[in-house]
Amino acid sequence: MPRAGPDGLLFLALTDDKGRLLWLSAARPGRSSEITTARYNKLVERLRAVEPGAIGDLGFVGLDDDPDNPVVITGYRAARTKPLIPAKKQVNKLIASVRAVCEHAFAHLKNWRILTKLRLHVRHATTLLRTLLVLTNIEIAR
Repeated sequence: MPRAGPDGLLFLALTDDKGRLLWLSAARPGRSSEITTARYNKLVERLRAVEPGAIGDLGFVGLDDDPDNPVVITGYRAARTKPLIPAKKQVNKLIASVRAVCEHAFAHLKNWRILTKLRLHVRHATTLLRTLLVLTNIEIAR
């Protein structure tokens, strides 16, 4: 679940394990945080309803409310005074390698130049982003 968008917008995306874009969140103002945007879009509830899991970056630490049965898996953060142990570093590397596919898919979406100049109300931006999602998937499938 990466965060991306033009300067004034933030949106989240979900991909499958092959890197195909599956879903885009509603656009939010760029000053929003990733975790706030995920909560606004009820991401955990939606994932629990259809039972897939998601891997997120450190911006999503604390999003999932069920540590025994997480639907959103994130890495570990090091504290200022306490560095990560080697096992947690290894987990972070594994998560980063899995997320690389997702980031690559997001790069395809960012190839649309209109996103660099986009200054719209979030409602209109959401419609445009979801249209670009469809066009991106068609373009990649060629």
